[in-house]
Amino acid sequence: MRNRLPRKLTVLSGLVLGLLAVFAGDAIAKSRVVLILPFVPVDLAREDQWLAEGLAQSLMLALVQAPAVVQIERDRLKQLAQPESWDDQAAASAAKALRADAVLYGEVRRVGGDLSIHPRALEMKADKPERIALEPVPVPEGAIIDRLRAVALTYARTLKLPLSESDAARVQKWAGPTTSSRAFEAYVRGRVASYRGTQDGNEAAIELLGKAIENDPQFVVAQFALGTVHQSLGNRWKAAAQFRASTQLDPAYPEPYKALGDLFLTAPRRLFDQAIEAYTKALDIRPFYADAYVGLGDARAAKGEVDAAVAAYQKALNHNPINAKVYVSLGKLYYSEKNLYYESVNAYKKALDLDPTFVDARVGLAEVYEEKGLYQEAITEYKRVVDADEKNTSALYNLALVYEKVDVKEAVTLWERYIKLAGPLPSEKDWVDVAKLHLKKLRNQLEKGN
Repeated sequence: MRNRLPRKLTVLSGLVLGLLAVFAGDAIAKSRVVLILPFVPVDLAREDQWLAEGLAQSLMLALVQAPAVVQIERDRLKQLAQPESWDDQAAASAAKALRADAVLYGEVRRVGGDLSIHPRALEMKADKPERIALEPVPVPEGAIIDRLRAVALTYARTLKLPLSESDAARVQKWAGPTTSSRAFEAYVRGRVASYRGTQDGNEAAIELLGKAIENDPQFVVAQFALGTVHQSLGNRWKAAAQFRASTQLDPAYPEPYKALGDLFLTAPRRLFDQAIEAYTKALDIRPFYADAYVGLGDARAAKGEVDAAVAAYQKALNHNPINAKVYVSLGKLYYSEKNLYYESVNAYKKALDLDPTFVDARVGLAEVYEEKGLYQEAITEYKRVVDADEKNTSALYNLALVYEKVDVKEAVTLWERYIKLAGPLPSEKDWVDVAKLHLKKLRNQLEKGN
C-alpha cells in the first residue's frame, strides 16, 4: 500500500491519549480559534476586486504571528456551501460549522470614488453570534499597504489578543508583507489561483507569483508561496530552491524552514536528521508553531524515538487543540504497533471529526481497516477519498489493491482507470509499472476462470 511508513516502535501505554487530552484541554482555554473569510467587494471596478481577497490574505499572514490565535485553514471552507457573499448570517453559519470562536470578514467599498475598508467580526458565545462593531477605514490613494497593517492591528486589539510589543510589531509587519501594491496584487491573485487545486490553477499561480517576485524581489512570502505550489506539483527541487531563497531573504521567517523539514521527511533517502534540524529552526523562530511540532514528532517517530515524538505532539496540541494532523500522526504511530489497532482507529476518527475533508486521515483509516482484513470498511473509506477527488491517484491505487481481494473484475476496472489517469504523470511512473503487472495477472486469472 502507498503512503505508509512502516516502523518498529515500542509499545505505548494508554497514558498517551490521556496526556494528549489534558494538553488539548489546557490549550482550548488559552487559544482563540479564528476563521478568516474573504471580504466582499462592493462597487469595485474589476481591476480592484482583488482587494477583497487581499484583506483576507493580509489578516491570515498577520494573525499567524499571534500566539493565542489558531487559524482555521482556508481549505476547510470548501466543505461548506458557498454563499453569494459572506454576510453576517453566512459568517455565523460557517463559524458554527467549523467550530470557530470568532470570525473575521467584511467589505471593501468604493463610494463616490473613495475606497474604504469595512471590517466586521463575530464572536460565538455558546454558538450564538455576537457582532463586534468596527469603524470603517478610509484608504487614500496609494496607501493600501499601510491600511492593511492598521486593519490587522485593529482586529488584534478588538479580539483582545495578548500581544507583546514584538508580537504587535510582527502582526503589522506581515499584514503588509511588501511595499509594492502591484506585487501584493499579483501575490493575492496567485494564492486564489492555487486554491483551485488544479493543474491549470497551479500553473496560473506560478506565473502570478513570479510576477509578484519580479515587482518586489525581496517579497519573502511570495517566494515561499511559489515553493508551495511547486511542491504541490511534485517539483521537489524547485520547491526547495524557493524555500531556501525565502530563508536567505529573511532568516526570521519560519514557514520555509518547516516546509524544508517536510521535504526532508518525505525524501527517498530518509533525511530524518535534516528534517529535525529544519523543524527545530522553525520552532526557534516561532515557539508556538503547531504544524512544525507535528513535523518534528513525525521525524522523531520515524527514527523510533517514541517518547520524543509524543512530547512534540503534546506541544502541537497545546498550541492548536483542533490540529487534525496530530491525530493522523498518532494514528500512523499506533498503526505501526499492531497491538494498538483500536487506538489507531480512534486517532484517525478524531482527525476526521475535526476535519472531515482530511484526506490523509481517511486514507490512514482505510489502511488500518485493510490491514485487519476489514475490506468493505477499507473500500468505503478509499471510495470517499476518490469520490471527493477523482484524480487522487494514491487512493485509487489502494482501492484497486483492496478490490483484488473481494472482486477481481472491479479490480481490473480500477487498475485500468488508474493507469489511464496516472500514466502521463512522471512522478507515477514506477507505480504505473506495478499497476500494469497487477492488471496483467488479474486478466490472466479471469481468462483461466472462464
